[in-house]
Amino acid sequence: MITAPRTLDFFDRHVSALISQWYGFAPLDALRQFTRSETYRMLADDDLKLWHFAPLAVFDMWETERATGDPRNSVYLVA
Repeated sequence: MITAPRTLDFFDRHVSALISQWYGFAPLDALRQFTRSETYRMLADDDLKLWHFAPLAVFDMWETERATGDPRNSVYLVA
């Protein structure tokens, strides 16, 4: 099952704004960076329920993916 489009839109706006702010990407490039990531694929998988996290936590997962190659290394997902 796929996460509701309305929910994905919320995260698209907030997380891409953080990416743009922190990394200096143009807004559209920041959105591309986010939507092409494993973090985004995990967010879109409704079974994982990542939408329970705040946008800052999802941004941390994206940053962790960028640094380590795997968003599962984020402090928010490590058990």
